[in-house]
Amino acid sequence: MPTTVVAENAYDLALENFDTAADSLELSQDIRAMIKYPERVLTVSVPVRMDDGHIHRFEAYRAQHSSVRGPAKGGIRYHPQVTLDEVKALATWMTWKCAVVNIPFGGAKGGVTCDPKHMSQGELERMTRRYTSAILPLIGPAQDIPAPDVYTNSQTMAWIMDTYSMTKGYPIPGVVTGKPISLGGSLGRNEATGRGVFYTIQCACEHLGMTLKGATVAVQGFGNAGSIAAQLLHEAGAKVVAVSDSTGCIYNRNGLNIPEVIHMKTLTGHVNGFPESEAITPDALLALDCDILVPAALENVVHAGNAATVRAKIVAEAANGPLTPGADRNLESRGIFIIPDILCNAGGVTVSYFEWVQDEQHLFWEAQDVYNRLERVMKTAFRDVLKIRLDRKVPMRIAANMLGIGRVAEAVQIRGIYP
Repeated sequence: MPTTVVAENAYDLALENFDTAADSLELSQDIRAMIKYPERVLTVSVPVRMDDGHIHRFEAYRAQHSSVRGPAKGGIRYHPQVTLDEVKALATWMTWKCAVVNIPFGGAKGGVTCDPKHMSQGELERMTRRYTSAILPLIGPAQDIPAPDVYTNSQTMAWIMDTYSMTKGYPIPGVVTGKPISLGGSLGRNEATGRGVFYTIQCACEHLGMTLKGATVAVQGFGNAGSIAAQLLHEAGAKVVAVSDSTGCIYNRNGLNIPEVIHMKTLTGHVNGFPESEAITPDALLALDCDILVPAALENVVHAGNAATVRAKIVAEAANGPLTPGADRNLESRGIFIIPDILCNAGGVTVSYFEWVQDEQHLFWEAQDVYNRLERVMKTAFRDVLKIRLDRKVPMRIAANMLGIGRVAEAVQIRGIYP
């Protein structure tokens, strides 16, 4: 059963986070008016012929929050709960995220309201190509570059790249990132988000004087980011005592064999029933007495109603927006160290940027080059955010937002307003 989530509007939360950081930066109302809201939002109908012959209409979106520092960048998600406000919120966070790690992108996000778990591969392809055709005027390697997100993957990106390229008459691999290697994808992209989470946890442990070896970890959400982060933490000697996915949660106080859990998830599609583990509830996972909690699923899983039960020393936000502002305040008041999402999970967009650069140069890097560059970017960003936290005596989330929003504000101030 999924964790109970308080129904808070993600876009309202994004605006609240912006206002808090903008107040700390003492931004003028003029600058706020120019960078707070999305530049453009597209809502489209996506009619698709299903396998049984009938036409089903899907609602879909693409939001571009900012192109002040470069092309808009952001994933596309397929999920039954996709809404326009969620897409606008995620696009907003992407702008600050790209600025925090100092890559020359703005923020965007897309989504189709659908249930991909009940769609065939053919239906997904037809829906993807129709959706791509609908957002075609907005996307391009110099305009807006989509990437995988919830329930989309490298195959989805290949369909988008092919659809876009066919309309132009020649291959344009740089229109998306997260592609298969054979179509211009980057080595290291698949594990980039989880690897970035791992690097920021390393930094947090160093700052707090904690030893990663032997530290206990709970991972809520065992998709791409959560499983890779768990694998790297396991390899570093941490004890991953609990993991969960949409089917349930497993726990072993002595530590789970993460490579075997990943193997089982690959074979069966779930972690439930893993040998040498016991089933626990999602709420029990969040409340475990552990050193590090990694929320790696959807938004708002830790909220005012359950934040008081969280007992981890570090909360590393591998997901976007897993803590509500109310949860933030509760955890901060109890001295829990939060690695905010726009810093913690920025490894994905960072390696997406590397992929885009490689596509534009037609020159590709070795995997170790990607890892080394990613580690430098993530650890530099962590130090930049931590410095603001210590200098200004603000929480890590406000510090990260101040860094990202401050960089965007500086860019828009220098560029001015046209006409």
